Amino acid sequence: MTADITLKSSATAASLRPTQMAGLTVASIAAATLAGAWYFQLVQGLVPCPLCLEQRYAYYLLFPLGFLIALAANWGAPRAVLLAGLAILTLAALGNAGLGAYHAGVEWGFWAGPTECSGPIVDLGKTGLGKAGGLLAQLDSVKVVRCDEVQWRFLGLSLAGYNVLISLLMAAIAGWGLRRTSH
Repeated sequence: MTADITLKSSATAASLRPTQMAGLTVASIAAATLAGAWYFQLVQGLVPCPLCLEQRYAYYLLFPLGFLIALAANWGAPRAVLLAGLAILTLAALGNAGLGAYHAGVEWGFWAGPTECSGPIVDLGKTGLGKAGGLLAQLDSVKVVRCDEVQWRFLGLSLAGYNVLISLLMAAIAGWGLRRTSH
């Protein structure tokens, strides 16, 4: 009877290892990516555009959720909870890969980006709105970072392109954990 309980415990522990590995790996990759983004912003002086900032939202979800999934697996959470968490990780990473691909396409000029960061530049002084003097001076001092201009490339890819690759990697890892946990 004791051997039977030990075998069941070992089998359950073995099936949870992929869940823990997937959760911790996704959390680690998300944390490293956020650290890199903040490094480029704060140390290298690259100011993120609005699309860049939106792409960080997924990482702000993936980091703590991946860590919580690993903890939940360690604490013996129900399989349905673990599967739901891994599915959310997978979908969030895939969604972020899509947003990164959209942003990279805007940078390459394949399609138009959001008007607030890639539309035409308007001279307010020529539109009749320049009579507000102080307001116009304030607006002239604000630098809008354009979403359609690449600030940094390495090996032909911008940070948006690297976001696609990193997000697809995290989706694959979470999907692997999902598949291994469901069996």
